Amino acid sequence: MGTKKNKARQYKPATVRRLDTLSGNQCADPTCDKPLIAKDGKSIISKICHIEAASPDGARYNSKQSDDDRRHFDNLILLCDECHTIIDNKENEGEYPVPLLKKWKKDHESIQLTKLASNPTLLGAAINAIISADFEDETLNDLADTNSFDIAKKLEYNAIKRNKPLIEEYKVFYAKISSIYKELEDQGSFKKEKLLRKIRSAYLKAKGSYVQGAKNEMDAIREHADDIIEDIEDELLKSITLDNQNYAEDLSFGITMVMVDAFMRCKILEEPS
Repeated sequence: MGTKKNKARQYKPATVRRLDTLSGNQCADPTCDKPLIAKDGKSIISKICHIEAASPDGARYNSKQSDDDRRHFDNLILLCDECHTIIDNKENEGEYPVPLLKKWKKDHESIQLTKLASNPTLLGAAINAIISADFEDETLNDLADTNSFDIAKKLEYNAIKRNKPLIEEYKVFYAKISSIYKELEDQGSFKKEKLLRKIRSAYLKAKGSYVQGAKNEMDAIREHADDIIEDIEDELLKSITLDNQNYAEDLSFGITMVMVDAFMRCKILEEPS
């Protein structure tokens, strides 16, 4: 009988893709210059390191975290094998506290984030990939945009916790995506409507798995809001991975941008009353 894998180490596909995309193939330790892919160009030599440990015997363990918090993107940093070994050594815990590792992560990933955000072709590819994906149900007609509401109020209304930093960081790309949508509309394209319909369909599917049988639907949504967001991201990435093998790894970044934009347009989760 094998040992059951710790849930804190069961990383969601979208989490791994985002870590890879924002790594820039470079160890996140600012004093290290090692790449994360070996010289053969295909062997992975990176390690996913928990900023706050996955288990009580690990470095920087936080007993107040849930396993979902421990395996979440915000608690993970991509390092080379050597740096991972050093940082996860309990004897070195005092030299690598949580605030330091979070700063490493933020500084390192922000460089790649800026590069990717300046690439309109990437966003266009993400939009086309979602449009081309095969979803179970697209028979929706509630596609009127909601362009003016308080993001903070919606985050609070839906009780979003783990993914609050993601939405707050990516919401700045709303204008960029709106510009692309406007170009499509000016060309007489219905891509925007089709894309939002597909994302809405993914939301209803994810929501349904949590609210089925619940006495109060909104209470169930609030309890599982972060799970719903992560399930949608995984569904979008899974659908485009299956049908679009030729897309670059960076496409996952564009998918996340489009997903957060859809949240702001009230296609994902519920609008405050």
